[in-house]
Amino acid sequence: MPICRRSAIRRPLLLAGLMLAALSAPASARTNEPQAGSDQTDNENARARIQDEGAAALERMKRAAGNVKATSAPSPVLPAKPDAAAQRRAFEGLKAHRNDLDMAKRAQTDIAAARERLAAARERLAAERDAASRRIAQALGLEQPEQAALAGVVSPGVGKRWVPVLFVSSSMPIETLRTYAGQLERAGGVMAFRGMPGGMRQVAPMAKLSAAILRRDPGCEGPACTMRDVQVIVDPLVFRQHGVARVPALAMIPGDPTLPYCERDEASPRSAHLVQGDAALSGLLEEYGRLGGREEVRDALAHLARR
Repeated sequence: MPICRRSAIRRPLLLAGLMLAALSAPASARTNEPQAGSDQTDNENARARIQDEGAAALERMKRAAGNVKATSAPSPVLPAKPDAAAQRRAFEGLKAHRNDLDMAKRAQTDIAAARERLAAARERLAAERDAASRRIAQALGLEQPEQAALAGVVSPGVGKRWVPVLFVSSSMPIETLRTYAGQLERAGGVMAFRGMPGGMRQVAPMAKLSAAILRRDPGCEGPACTMRDVQVIVDPLVFRQHGVARVPALAMIPGDPTLPYCERDEASPRSAHLVQGDAALSGLLEEYGRLGGREEVRDALAHLARR
């Protein structure tokens, strides 16, 4: 049959293929053996390199530890015991300084002197404050002024005295008021205001104005400043008695014009004339004399001319 013949032909071919396969199998095995040996060599080389690197790192660590030990700080050492002679001299010096009686005495003397100066300064300050308070009270008409302030107005032995009273206002320039205060101090006069700045219930503005007028040194501040010996009064009654309409104005009032106005009345003595005008005190006195009051201004003019 044809099929049987084709099978008979292929049998030899199959046998030939098997033989070829058998021959090719050892070649493949021989080819794979060298590759397995190459992988084993690479593993051995890597292991050797790791061991070498570990040995090098260990060596570096050892060298670093040796350097640290070589550069470590020395252990602290206690200082040597001080010299006995130097120690004795030091204690003797301290003992001598502690027992220095002269130094202690000088210190006590200095302390006592400083306390005395402080006490004297406090007494002076208290006296100056009292004097300033009296001047303010007199200026406000709350206290009787000292008679010594008017002692130089008239000559000794004269029974009747006239006191120059200059009527002014707080609206006048402060320099003008200061100039009049200097002239009134020489003539023994009085400076009169109708009222107080800010009203009669506010004392501080008037006290400040009075201090600015009477202070000899305009740049000085405080109660220790030197003041002019001039009486400053606040007296609306004397303004009304003399009919003062504008300032400055001058009147020569007999007696003591610095009495508190609450202790006087409308019948109290008043000036015979009233001179008004912006002039120096000497000019106002001379004009008063020309009006017929030569006797009244004689002493005041004499004081101005003498000083």
